[in-house]
Parts: sequence; structure tokens; C-alpha cells
Amino acid sequence: MPAFKLIKSEPIFQSRTFKLRRDTVRMPNDRETKLDIVEHGGSVVMVPLDEDGNIVFVRQYRHAAGLDLLELPAGTRDGAEPPDICAAREMREETGLAAARLDRLGAFYLAPGYSTEFMYVFLATGLTPNPLPADADEFLQVQNIPARQAMEMAVRSEIQDCKSLAALLLARSSLAKYLSDT
Repeated sequence: MPAFKLIKSEPIFQSRTFKLRRDTVRMPNDRETKLDIVEHGGSVVMVPLDEDGNIVFVRQYRHAAGLDLLELPAGTRDGAEPPDICAAREMREETGLAAARLDRLGAFYLAPGYSTEFMYVFLATGLTPNPLPADADEFLQVQNIPARQAMEMAVRSEIQDCKSLAALLLARSSLAKYLSDT
């Protein structure tokens, strides 16, 4: 595949969560174009599974969507924070539960057309109460849903958050015993 060549990169904006830059790129057809890129330090999403086969979700208002969305707990890494450390912290902040075990299921780019955000997926098990204070801008409602019902909701588009959908897909084999008819 012919390469794209970066000609220049200009910072445009920086917030507490991300940076925005404008790249000038030479495309394989030798034309130039400008691409706006969101630089993001990375994130994690967890599939918390309790001993009864329920998945712990959070419901929260998402201003960009204008809706309360049902999502798996997730969060942004602090600088070079290792993904598993971030996952352990975010579990406690968002659900009030600590995970005795965090198994990495995979990872993916969240929106590679315009963002550098790379998200790690963990199965969280051995859940016990151990809360940390929630972030000041988060108002979350914890909701336990049986794994089979959660997968059915995903198929029916009742879960509209892409990171949650991708994480559930990656967790399918780990959830298999809870998804069967028997």
C-alpha cells in the first residue's frame, strides 16, 4: 500500500483530556490534505463479571449524545499509567468494586479516522466492595445485568456505546457458560 507522508504537524488546542493537532499530509496520489487529529493518551474498558454471571454496567449521561447511555465501566489512563493499574482504579471509582483478577482480553483503536486513542479491554472477576471517590464530573448509576441478557441487548442495539459493544464481543468466550441455553 502506498504511504502517506507527514509534511508538518501543528498544535491547535489542548484540554485536560486530549490535544488537537492539524497534520498536513502528502497522499499516495501526491496531493496534499489537512487532517485534524485528536491525540489521546489511551484508555481502558472493563467487563466486570460477578459470581452469579451478571455483568456490571454503569448508566451515565453523555452530553455529546444528549442521552443516558448504558456502558461498561471505563476510563482514561493517567499519563504513562499501565493499563492494568488504570483498570483497577477505574473499577473502584465507577462501580465501587475491586477486582481480584483482571485478565486482558484485547485492545483496539476507538476511532482511528481522527483519534490516536487506544483502548485496552479487561475481564474483571472476583469482585468485592472497595470504592474510591468518583470523578467530580461523573454521575453514575451501577446496573447489574445477566450476561446473556446483556449480549441480547447488544444485538438489539439497546447498548449504543461502541467501546461496550467491542468489549462484549472480545469477552464472548469468557462468558460462554453464561450465554448458553442450559
